[in-house]
Amino acid sequence: MSPAIAAIAGAAESEEIGKVPHKSALQLHAESGRAAVLDAGLTMADIDGVACAGESPVDVADYLGIRADFLDGTMVGGSSFMLHVRHAAAAIAAGQCRAVLVTHGESGRSRVGKQPWAPAPQSMRGQFEVPYGGVYAPTAFPIGVLRYMKDFGVTREQIAAVPVAQRRWAARNPRAMLRDEITVADVLASRVIAHPLHLFECCLVTDGGAAVVVTSVERAGGTRAPVYVLGAGEAAETSLVSTMDDLTHSAAFARAGRRAFDEAGITTADVDHVMIYDAFAHTVLYGLEALGFAGRGEAGAFVESGATSPGGSLPVNTNGGGLAYTHTGMYGMFAIQESVRQLRGEAAAQVDDPRTSVVLGNGGSFMSAGVLVLGREADRGAAAVRERSVS
Repeated sequence: MSPAIAAIAGAAESEEIGKVPHKSALQLHAESGRAAVLDAGLTMADIDGVACAGESPVDVADYLGIRADFLDGTMVGGSSFMLHVRHAAAAIAAGQCRAVLVTHGESGRSRVGKQPWAPAPQSMRGQFEVPYGGVYAPTAFPIGVLRYMKDFGVTREQIAAVPVAQRRWAARNPRAMLRDEITVADVLASRVIAHPLHLFECCLVTDGGAAVVVTSVERAGGTRAPVYVLGAGEAAETSLVSTMDDLTHSAAFARAGRRAFDEAGITTADVDHVMIYDAFAHTVLYGLEALGFAGRGEAGAFVESGATSPGGSLPVNTNGGGLAYTHTGMYGMFAIQESVRQLRGEAAAQVDDPRTSVVLGNGGSFMSAGVLVLGREADRGAAAVRERSVS
């Protein structure tokens, strides 16, 4: 079995998340980038690659004084950062660079320097969804939820169980934006944003930044224990949520997950911790099913049972997720941060001895996906296969 393909040597978030009106997106990139490089025990002179979404990687490199030989400005929404890590690992393996700084910064709430967002009129969405009301995320993401509920008997209470579970994690996290625990009744009593989704089933809108340093397995392991990239996958399905092959299932989630699991040489039985991009509550259910942790239509009952909550069999979104921790508009980097913290054993709501964590990123409304399999050991995939064959 192949060993790890790369390592995350440093990881950090901006000092402030939530409402940060005194810092621009570029400042948040730079602040978190400096912190991640310091966390890795490196200097800017050691970094020769920069990747980011939203801002130009040239601007970020220039701001930080990096003379980059590798640039990645891939921008496919909230899954971009999983793709950046995957691309950085490939570039490092090919000898194109030694250490890549992947940064994120977004003034999603305060809108410092941001223009009002809407799809361009000539884009696919601008032509075929916006004229019919599918302008922003709350009116696009819920397309398909009613079909999912009808086809599989998923109840409103089961969907509401997702934010309930994540508030239980957020209550243990001092940096989480929403820390009060809630009940299913509380969720269903919150105002409807786009039928059938309620306010508590929709993500936060915040400011913040985060970054990671990706390097080779051989170069990792300076001042901090590295987290290894065991497998990675990316996929796209469609520009339009209304033209998904199946409105009750994300093909992009499934394809990206399958590639990442195959590359890591693991199955769901080997996974100790999961982060699933949760722009809305039902994306967690789609993710659990697409990755194979629950059968089609069974994820609602799985979450309702308490399986993803503290003390459950599969810890999911342990920082509180986009529903309770933070969501700057592109949340994926914060999901990676929590997986790194969990595997290092330094998370606020720490899981007991996790060895493997899976991170699923979503871009747009199920348009793109990126999946990372991260591990505490460089050969976790091979070890897992040996363990299964012995048992």
